[in-house]
Amino acid sequence: QVQLVESGGGSVQVGGSLRLSCAASERTYSWYATSWFRQAPGKEREFVAAISSRGGSLYENSVKGRFTIFRDIAKSAVYLQMNSLNPEDTAVYYCAEAIYAGMAAIPRAPGAYRYWGQGTQVTVSS
Repeated sequence: QVQLVESGGGSVQVGGSLRLSCAASERTYSWYATSWFRQAPGKEREFVAAISSRGGSLYENSVKGRFTIFRDIAKSAVYLQMNSLNPEDTAVYYCAEAIYAGMAAIPRAPGAYRYWGQGTQVTVSS
């Protein structure tokens, strides 16, 4: 079973930046997508960004131009650089991984993801 551990969350002022990290244990599969989801109080979990094992990426519209997802293959880690944060970005952020062969669009639905981290809190205050 793949283990995912998030880190890097915290509190930041509006307009500030944070970098989230997702460290993964050694995988037993070759094709996958790693994604970030977030869940605010009283709301459902929503897709934020994803990157595939081939390097393709996908972003939710509200974070385009502000967030960047990237991978360090040697460290088996995925990062989410978050800039220009606003209060609407406040949520628990989760790293997730799905088996993905690249034959279709990277999935956005939480149900497509097999492995999940425990989450890291991001709070943006004005």
